[in-house]
Amino acid sequence: MFLIFLLSLITRVIMFSSARHINFLRQTITTLCRNNSTLVIAEHNNQKLIPSTLNTITAAISLGEVTCLVAGTQCKQVAAEVAKVKGVKKVILADNEVYTGFLPEALTPLLLAAQNQFKFSHIVAPATAFGKGLAPRLAAKLDVSPISDIIGIKDKDTFVRTIYAGNAIQTLKSKDNVKVITVRGTAFEAAGHEGGDGTVEDAPSCDVKNDLSQFIGQELSKSDRPELTSASTVISGGRGMKNGDNFKLLYDLADKMGAAVGASRAAVDAGFVPNDMQVGQTGKIVAPDLYIAVGISGAIQHLAGMKDSKVIVAINKDPEAPIFQVADYGIVQDLFKAVPEMTDLVDKN
Repeated sequence: MFLIFLLSLITRVIMFSSARHINFLRQTITTLCRNNSTLVIAEHNNQKLIPSTLNTITAAISLGEVTCLVAGTQCKQVAAEVAKVKGVKKVILADNEVYTGFLPEALTPLLLAAQNQFKFSHIVAPATAFGKGLAPRLAAKLDVSPISDIIGIKDKDTFVRTIYAGNAIQTLKSKDNVKVITVRGTAFEAAGHEGGDGTVEDAPSCDVKNDLSQFIGQELSKSDRPELTSASTVISGGRGMKNGDNFKLLYDLADKMGAAVGASRAAVDAGFVPNDMQVGQTGKIVAPDLYIAVGISGAIQHLAGMKDSKVIVAINKDPEAPIFQVADYGIVQDLFKAVPEMTDLVDKN
Protein backbone atom coordinates (compact mmCIF):
# COMPACT_ATOMS: atom_id res chain seq x y z
CA MET A 1 0.00 0.00 0.00
CA PHE A 2 2.81 2.38 0.84
CA LEU A 3 4.47 1.75 -2.54
CA ILE A 4 1.18 2.42 -4.39
CA PHE A 5 0.69 5.64 -2.43
CA LEU A 6 4.27 6.71 -3.17
CA LEU A 7 3.95 6.07 -6.90
CA SER A 8 0.69 8.00 -6.98
CA LEU A 9 2.29 10.91 -5.16
CA ILE A 10 5.24 10.95 -7.55
CA THR A 11 2.89 11.04 -10.54
CA ARG A 12 0.92 13.98 -9.14
CA VAL A 13 4.05 15.94 -8.29
CA ILE A 14 5.49 15.43 -11.76
CA MET A 15 2.23 16.60 -13.33
CA PHE A 16 1.44 19.61 -11.16
CA SER A 17 4.45 20.73 -9.13
CA SER A 18 7.39 22.98 -9.73
CA ALA A 19 11.03 21.86 -10.01
CA ARG A 20 11.56 22.95 -6.40
CA HIS A 21 8.83 20.61 -5.19
CA ILE A 22 10.16 17.75 -7.29
CA ASN A 23 13.62 18.22 -5.76
CA PHE A 24 12.09 18.23 -2.28
CA LEU A 25 10.25 14.98 -3.01
CA ARG A 26 13.44 13.40 -4.34
CA GLN A 27 15.25 14.24 -1.08
CA THR A 28 12.32 12.87 0.95
CA ILE A 29 12.30 9.58 -0.98
CA THR A 30 16.09 9.23 -0.53
CA THR A 31 15.69 9.70 3.22
CA LEU A 32 12.86 7.14 3.39
CA CYS A 33 14.85 4.60 1.39
CA ARG A 34 17.89 5.01 3.58
CA ASN A 35 15.78 4.10 6.63
CA ASN A 36 18.46 4.73 9.25
CA SER A 37 20.82 1.94 8.32
CA THR A 38 24.19 2.06 10.07
CA LEU A 39 27.62 0.87 8.97
CA VAL A 40 30.12 -0.03 11.69
CA ILE A 41 33.75 -0.14 10.58
CA ALA A 42 35.17 -3.10 12.49
CA GLU A 43 38.64 -2.74 13.98
CA HIS A 44 40.61 -6.00 14.13
CA ASN A 45 44.06 -7.50 13.65
CA ASN A 46 43.07 -9.98 10.92
CA GLN A 47 42.74 -12.75 13.52
CA LYS A 48 40.26 -11.37 16.01
CA LEU A 49 38.06 -8.38 16.71
CA ILE A 50 39.40 -5.47 18.77
CA PRO A 51 37.08 -5.14 21.84
CA SER A 52 36.24 -1.46 21.21
CA THR A 53 34.28 -2.55 18.13
CA LEU A 54 31.76 -4.31 20.38
CA ASN A 55 31.11 -1.05 22.25
CA THR A 56 30.74 0.75 18.93
CA ILE A 57 28.16 -1.80 17.77
CA THR A 58 26.09 -1.14 20.91
CA ALA A 59 26.03 2.57 20.05
CA ALA A 60 25.17 1.83 16.43
CA ILE A 61 22.20 -0.39 17.30
CA SER A 62 20.32 2.66 18.60
CA LEU A 63 20.75 4.36 15.22
CA GLY A 64 19.26 1.69 12.96
CA GLU A 65 19.89 -1.70 11.39
CA VAL A 66 23.59 -2.55 11.75
CA THR A 67 25.92 -3.69 8.97
CA CYS A 68 29.61 -4.23 9.76
CA LEU A 69 32.50 -3.81 7.36
CA VAL A 70 35.47 -6.15 7.87
CA ALA A 71 38.39 -5.14 5.66
CA GLY A 72 41.86 -6.65 5.87
CA THR A 73 44.04 -9.49 4.69
CA GLN A 74 43.07 -13.12 5.32
CA CYS A 75 40.39 -11.93 7.73
CA LYS A 76 37.46 -14.25 6.94
CA GLN A 77 37.49 -15.61 10.48
CA VAL A 78 36.98 -12.07 11.79
CA ALA A 79 33.93 -11.67 9.55
CA ALA A 80 32.52 -14.92 10.93
CA GLU A 81 33.15 -13.65 14.48
CA VAL A 82 31.39 -10.35 13.80
CA ALA A 83 28.39 -12.12 12.25
CA LYS A 84 27.75 -13.80 15.62
CA VAL A 85 27.68 -10.49 17.54
CA LYS A 86 24.22 -9.70 18.87
CA GLY A 87 22.54 -6.95 16.88
CA VAL A 88 24.56 -7.33 13.67
CA LYS A 89 22.32 -8.03 10.67
CA LYS A 90 24.95 -8.24 7.93
CA VAL A 91 28.73 -8.30 7.48
CA ILE A 92 30.41 -7.13 4.29
CA LEU A 93 33.87 -8.59 3.81
CA ALA A 94 36.76 -7.06 1.84
CA ASP A 95 39.78 -9.36 1.86
CA ASN A 96 42.66 -7.94 -0.17
CA GLU A 97 46.39 -7.40 0.27
CA VAL A 98 45.92 -3.69 -0.42
CA TYR A 99 44.36 -3.34 3.04
CA THR A 100 47.55 -4.47 4.78
CA GLY A 101 48.18 -2.05 7.65
CA PHE A 102 44.59 -0.73 7.51
CA LEU A 103 45.71 2.52 5.87
CA PRO A 104 42.99 5.21 5.58
CA GLU A 105 44.06 5.94 2.00
CA ALA A 106 43.26 2.33 1.04
CA LEU A 107 40.10 1.93 3.10
CA THR A 108 38.39 5.19 2.09
CA PRO A 109 37.65 4.17 -1.54
CA LEU A 110 36.12 0.94 -0.22
CA LEU A 111 33.91 2.86 2.20
CA LEU A 112 32.82 5.25 -0.54
CA ALA A 113 31.84 2.28 -2.74
CA ALA A 114 29.87 0.75 0.15
CA GLN A 115 28.11 4.05 0.83
CA ASN A 116 27.30 4.49 -2.84
CA GLN A 117 25.63 1.07 -2.94
CA PHE A 118 23.90 0.85 0.43
CA LYS A 119 23.20 4.55 1.25
CA PHE A 120 23.85 4.29 4.99
CA SER A 121 22.46 7.02 7.21
CA HIS A 122 25.32 6.63 9.71
CA ILE A 123 28.91 5.40 9.40
CA VAL A 124 30.44 4.64 12.79
CA ALA A 125 33.95 3.70 13.96
CA PRO A 126 35.64 3.33 17.35
CA ALA A 127 37.31 6.50 18.69
CA THR A 128 40.71 4.80 18.58
CA ALA A 129 43.80 5.69 16.56
CA PHE A 130 42.31 3.55 13.77
CA GLY A 131 38.93 5.30 13.79
CA LYS A 132 40.28 8.79 14.32
CA GLY A 133 42.63 8.36 11.37
CA LEU A 134 39.93 7.09 9.02
CA ALA A 135 36.78 9.06 9.89
CA PRO A 136 37.98 12.60 9.00
CA ARG A 137 39.25 11.45 5.60
CA LEU A 138 35.99 9.67 4.83
CA ALA A 139 33.93 12.65 6.00
CA ALA A 140 35.91 14.99 3.75
CA LYS A 141 35.28 12.74 0.75
CA LEU A 142 31.56 12.67 1.56
CA ASP A 143 31.56 16.45 2.13
CA VAL A 144 30.15 16.17 5.66
CA SER A 145 31.41 17.16 9.09
CA PRO A 146 32.78 14.30 11.23
CA ILE A 147 31.38 13.90 14.74
CA SER A 148 34.14 12.71 17.03
CA ASP A 149 34.33 11.00 20.41
CA ILE A 150 30.60 10.71 21.16
CA ILE A 151 29.55 9.46 24.59
CA GLY A 152 25.77 9.55 24.11
CA ILE A 153 23.02 9.41 21.48
CA LYS A 154 19.78 11.35 21.95
CA ASP A 155 18.27 10.53 18.57
CA LYS A 156 19.44 9.75 15.02
CA ASP A 157 20.58 13.36 14.51
CA THR A 158 21.60 14.46 18.03
CA PHE A 159 24.75 13.38 19.82
CA VAL A 160 26.66 14.07 23.03
CA ARG A 161 30.44 14.23 23.02
CA THR A 162 33.34 15.35 25.16
CA ILE A 163 35.53 18.34 24.31
CA TYR A 164 38.45 20.15 25.92
CA ALA A 165 40.21 16.93 26.96
CA GLY A 166 37.00 15.53 28.35
CA ASN A 167 36.43 18.50 30.65
CA ALA A 168 33.26 19.70 28.94
CA ILE A 169 30.18 18.06 27.42
CA GLN A 170 28.68 19.20 24.12
CA THR A 171 25.32 18.27 22.60
CA LEU A 172 25.14 18.79 18.83
CA LYS A 173 22.66 18.15 16.05
CA SER A 174 23.80 17.17 12.57
CA LYS A 175 21.83 17.97 9.42
CA ASP A 176 24.16 16.00 7.14
CA ASN A 177 22.48 13.26 5.08
CA VAL A 178 25.07 10.77 6.32
CA LYS A 179 26.68 11.07 9.75
CA VAL A 180 30.31 9.99 10.13
CA ILE A 181 30.90 9.26 13.82
CA THR A 182 33.59 7.96 16.14
CA VAL A 183 32.42 6.40 19.42
CA ARG A 184 34.18 6.51 22.79
CA GLY A 185 33.98 2.84 23.74
CA THR A 186 34.06 3.42 27.49
CA ALA A 187 30.69 5.22 27.29
CA PHE A 188 28.81 2.17 25.94
CA GLU A 189 28.48 -1.43 27.07
CA ALA A 190 30.02 -4.07 24.85
CA ALA A 191 27.67 -5.97 22.55
CA GLY A 192 27.37 -9.70 23.21
CA HIS A 193 29.80 -12.00 21.38
CA GLU A 194 27.00 -14.50 20.83
CA GLY A 195 23.35 -14.32 19.87
CA GLY A 196 23.66 -12.83 16.42
CA ASP A 197 22.89 -14.50 13.13
CA GLY A 198 24.21 -12.00 10.63
CA THR A 199 24.96 -12.95 7.04
CA VAL A 200 28.36 -12.47 5.38
CA GLU A 201 28.70 -11.18 1.84
CA ASP A 202 31.45 -9.69 -0.30
CA ALA A 203 31.96 -5.94 -0.14
CA PRO A 204 31.23 -3.84 -3.24
CA SER A 205 33.99 -3.84 -5.83
CA CYS A 206 36.10 -0.71 -6.10
CA ASP A 207 39.46 0.53 -7.33
CA VAL A 208 41.70 -0.74 -4.53
CA LYS A 209 44.93 0.75 -5.89
CA ASN A 210 46.67 2.93 -3.28
CA ASP A 211 49.49 5.15 -4.54
CA LEU A 212 49.26 7.61 -1.64
CA SER A 213 50.80 5.63 1.20
CA GLN A 214 52.63 2.39 1.89
CA PHE A 215 52.67 0.09 4.90
CA ILE A 216 56.29 -0.79 5.72
CA GLY A 217 55.91 -2.79 8.91
CA GLN A 218 55.25 -2.63 12.63
CA GLU A 219 56.91 -3.63 15.86
CA LEU A 220 54.48 -4.92 18.46
CA SER A 221 55.38 -5.32 22.12
CA LYS A 222 54.45 -8.74 23.49
CA SER A 223 53.21 -9.28 27.00
CA ASP A 224 51.41 -11.94 29.01
CA ARG A 225 49.44 -9.19 30.74
CA PRO A 226 45.93 -8.18 29.61
CA GLU A 227 45.49 -5.68 26.80
CA LEU A 228 45.35 -2.15 28.20
CA THR A 229 41.95 -1.09 26.84
CA SER A 230 40.15 -4.30 27.86
CA ALA A 231 41.76 -5.06 31.25
CA SER A 232 39.58 -5.02 34.35
CA THR A 233 42.49 -3.64 36.39
CA VAL A 234 45.02 -1.08 35.19
CA ILE A 235 48.11 0.20 37.02
CA SER A 236 49.67 3.32 35.50
CA GLY A 237 52.87 5.14 36.30
CA GLY A 238 53.78 8.76 35.78
CA ARG A 239 56.76 11.06 35.95
CA GLY A 240 57.11 10.18 39.63
CA MET A 241 58.51 6.78 38.59
CA LYS A 242 61.73 8.70 37.77
CA ASN A 243 62.95 6.25 35.10
CA GLY A 244 61.93 3.26 33.04
CA ASP A 245 63.71 0.73 35.23
CA ASN A 246 61.47 1.64 38.16
CA PHE A 247 58.41 0.50 36.17
CA LYS A 248 59.43 -3.00 37.26
CA LEU A 249 57.70 -2.16 40.55
CA LEU A 250 54.44 -1.80 38.63
CA TYR A 251 55.06 -4.88 36.48
CA ASP A 252 55.57 -7.02 39.59
CA LEU A 253 52.36 -5.74 41.18
CA ALA A 254 50.44 -6.08 37.91
CA ASP A 255 51.54 -9.69 37.44
CA LYS A 256 50.22 -10.62 40.87
CA MET A 257 46.92 -8.80 40.27
CA GLY A 258 46.40 -9.87 36.65
CA ALA A 259 46.48 -6.22 35.65
CA ALA A 260 47.59 -4.24 32.61
CA VAL A 261 50.24 -1.52 32.93
CA GLY A 262 49.82 1.97 31.49
CA ALA A 263 51.57 5.31 31.76
CA SER A 264 50.95 9.03 31.65
CA ARG A 265 52.03 11.15 28.72
CA ALA A 266 54.80 12.64 30.83
CA ALA A 267 56.28 9.18 31.43
CA VAL A 268 56.04 8.32 27.74
CA ASP A 269 57.54 11.65 26.62
CA ALA A 270 60.40 11.12 29.07
CA GLY A 271 61.17 7.80 27.38
CA PHE A 272 60.35 5.64 30.41
CA VAL A 273 58.00 3.35 28.45
CA PRO A 274 56.73 2.90 24.86
CA ASN A 275 53.97 5.01 23.31
CA ASP A 276 51.48 2.13 23.25
CA MET A 277 51.28 2.30 27.05
CA GLN A 278 50.03 5.89 27.14
CA VAL A 279 46.66 6.53 28.77
CA GLY A 280 45.04 9.87 28.02
CA GLN A 281 43.30 12.09 25.50
CA THR A 282 46.04 11.46 22.91
CA GLY A 283 46.65 7.91 24.10
CA LYS A 284 44.34 5.05 25.01
CA ILE A 285 40.98 5.54 26.69
CA VAL A 286 40.36 3.06 29.51
CA ALA A 287 37.53 2.42 31.98
CA PRO A 288 38.54 -0.59 34.09
CA ASP A 289 36.89 -1.74 37.30
CA LEU A 290 40.02 -0.62 39.16
CA TYR A 291 42.54 2.04 38.08
CA ILE A 292 45.65 2.62 40.19
CA ALA A 293 47.54 5.84 39.39
CA VAL A 294 51.10 5.75 40.70
CA GLY A 295 53.22 8.91 40.71
CA ILE A 296 50.77 10.66 38.38
CA SER A 297 49.91 14.27 39.14
CA GLY A 298 46.60 14.22 37.27
CA ALA A 299 46.91 16.49 34.25
CA ILE A 300 43.64 17.07 32.34
CA GLN A 301 45.03 15.17 29.37
CA HIS A 302 45.51 12.05 31.49
CA LEU A 303 42.21 12.35 33.36
CA ALA A 304 40.35 12.40 30.03
CA GLY A 305 41.62 8.91 29.37
CA MET A 306 40.75 7.21 32.68
CA LYS A 307 38.19 9.18 34.66
CA ASP A 308 35.38 6.77 33.69
CA SER A 309 37.07 3.99 35.68
CA LYS A 310 34.79 2.40 38.27
CA VAL A 311 37.23 2.79 41.20
CA ILE A 312 40.29 5.05 41.12
CA VAL A 313 43.18 4.73 43.58
CA ALA A 314 45.90 7.41 43.60
CA ILE A 315 49.36 7.09 45.11
CA ASN A 316 51.30 10.34 45.30
CA LYS A 317 53.45 11.99 47.94
CA ASP A 318 52.01 15.41 47.07
CA PRO A 319 48.67 15.83 48.93
CA GLU A 320 47.74 18.70 46.57
CA ALA A 321 48.10 16.62 43.39
CA PRO A 322 45.02 17.05 41.12
CA ILE A 323 44.68 13.27 40.80
CA PHE A 324 43.20 13.15 44.31
CA GLN A 325 40.22 15.21 43.12
CA VAL A 326 38.98 12.31 40.99
CA ALA A 327 40.28 9.44 43.14
CA ASP A 328 37.95 7.29 45.23
CA TYR A 329 40.88 6.34 47.47
CA GLY A 330 44.14 8.22 47.98
CA ILE A 331 47.45 7.21 49.49
CA VAL A 332 49.70 10.14 50.33
CA GLN A 333 53.02 8.36 50.45
CA ASP A 334 56.25 7.86 48.54
CA LEU A 335 55.43 5.36 45.79
CA PHE A 336 58.74 3.55 46.31
CA LYS A 337 57.50 2.61 49.77
CA ALA A 338 53.79 2.16 49.02
CA VAL A 339 54.01 -0.04 45.92
CA PRO A 340 56.31 -2.72 47.41
CA GLU A 341 54.04 -2.85 50.48
CA MET A 342 51.01 -3.35 48.25
CA THR A 343 52.81 -6.08 46.33
CA ASP A 344 53.63 -7.90 49.56
CA LEU A 345 50.03 -7.65 50.76
CA VAL A 346 48.69 -8.99 47.47
CA ASP A 347 51.22 -11.82 47.59
CA LYS A 348 50.17 -12.81 51.13
CA ASN A 349 46.47 -12.73 50.33
